[in-house]
Amino acid sequence: MATIKIKQVKSKIKCPKTQKLTLEALGLKKVNAVVEHEDTPAILGMVEKVKHLVVVEK
Repeated sequence: MATIKIKQVKSKIKCPKTQKLTLEALGLKKVNAVVEHEDTPAILGMVEKVKHLVVVEK
């Protein structure tokens, strides 16, 4: 499968706890942090939940 790069572009302050936990599960802890993950349905679902906080590059 292909890999995707996920970059956090907005802060998680004032976000619901579930969105904060989703960012931590993706491995994003700070603004401008970048992680790479496989393009699986589980990861894409997590990205969909926090799409307003991250940018995805294929």
